[in-house]
Amino acid sequence: MPDPARSHAVVIGAGMAGLTAAQAISRHFGKVTVIERDVLPAEAAPRRGTPQCQHAHMLLAGGLKALQTLFPGFENDLAEAGAVKIRAGKDLRFERPGFDPFPIRDLGFDIFSMSRPLLEAVTRRRVLQAPNIGICMRSRVTGLVASRDARRIKAIRYETGDEPAVTVEADLVVEASGRCGLTLQLLEELSLERPEETEIGMDQAYASTIVERPIDHNADWLGNIVLPSAPASSRGAFLFPIESQRWLLSVGGNHGDAPPGDRAGFMDFVRSLRTPTIYDAVKDACPLTDIVRYQLPCSTRRHFERLESFPTGLLAIGDAFCRFNPVFGQGMSVAAQEAVILDRLLAEDVPEERLARDFFAAIQNTIAAPWGVAVSDFVYPATRGVRPADFAQRLQYGIALTKLAADDPEVHRLTVEVSQLLKPQAALREPALAARVMALM
Repeated sequence: MPDPARSHAVVIGAGMAGLTAAQAISRHFGKVTVIERDVLPAEAAPRRGTPQCQHAHMLLAGGLKALQTLFPGFENDLAEAGAVKIRAGKDLRFERPGFDPFPIRDLGFDIFSMSRPLLEAVTRRRVLQAPNIGICMRSRVTGLVASRDARRIKAIRYETGDEPAVTVEADLVVEASGRCGLTLQLLEELSLERPEETEIGMDQAYASTIVERPIDHNADWLGNIVLPSAPASSRGAFLFPIESQRWLLSVGGNHGDAPPGDRAGFMDFVRSLRTPTIYDAVKDACPLTDIVRYQLPCSTRRHFERLESFPTGLLAIGDAFCRFNPVFGQGMSVAAQEAVILDRLLAEDVPEERLARDFFAAIQNTIAAPWGVAVSDFVYPATRGVRPADFAQRLQYGIALTKLAADDPEVHRLTVEVSQLLKPQAALREPALAARVMALM
């Protein structure tokens, strides 16, 4: 039950980070208001505020588990909405250099494949079932209002359409807008230190389209991932089954190797992939959408956990805290896991003056594994940023671990559980396993 002493919370942004944060907070606050610039579609449809939503998205098993925690029965909601159930290790074929494909094994758990708009629509419907959550659409937050002593947030200002700006008091404000502009602006206004930022500049570009999934497709896989032959080439692809008997195909490259936006050029890019599997599957498939393109210059991690001073009643979550290279498919799942941590801290009645500090500290383990994957972009010489001193050793360890996973089903399962955010990255460095990997190195 919401704590009567916690009156009103505001969440900025109604993407996956904002929706999951709102659900977590609603259990502990009398009222939660979500402020969103877009008009949110009633059904599963793309929207302007999420330009990446038409590209391939993966809800990792760790993200699904977090959503199940926040919304009991969420798996059933996805299935009823048309999401495609995939058996980990069996239904999704991985083609990676040296392993075309990687050994096919039933790893014992399921994930779901769907379009990002479908996932948002299902999540949004569940959020709106909470009687104390409301969403203000077509509304833009223009500023955060601090108390007179500048120690805490007391209100937000927002505009709706052409109407005059409105100031609304809030006991807690969560920025889930992605860019973190409002929080950074407030810190500057209050002459407080901004968080240090770590960037990995990979200049990722990708293009996507949806095609019909042939009913007579008789391969032993539902989806396919082609990993690039790095560092020689960054070209890779994702072919995921989504609702309504369709495939969503995303192809990408980095550092200037951008897929074309015309159909012929796009298909030439698909044909140029390291293996022909995806091209052969889609070359005769009926296209259902135009080619859409998206670019992201860098992965960005803001180190709020290092700040000595931060306003009480303010949090950053999701991409506002840490934004990953989208080709790794981690953002939505990490955001849902962060919301579960926020729910736990609020349930523990962490004092409001400690909430931000404890939250930023608690999510570090959640971020560690996906950020460790983001660091792999340094395999490309053109990647900008501070390359870890032990990067070459990490790379060699990863290659040896992959070889071991191909031979040992238990190691294979463990590596997938870590990549699916079910287990921490530290599990791959356990002494017994590390000794076996080092022997292969």
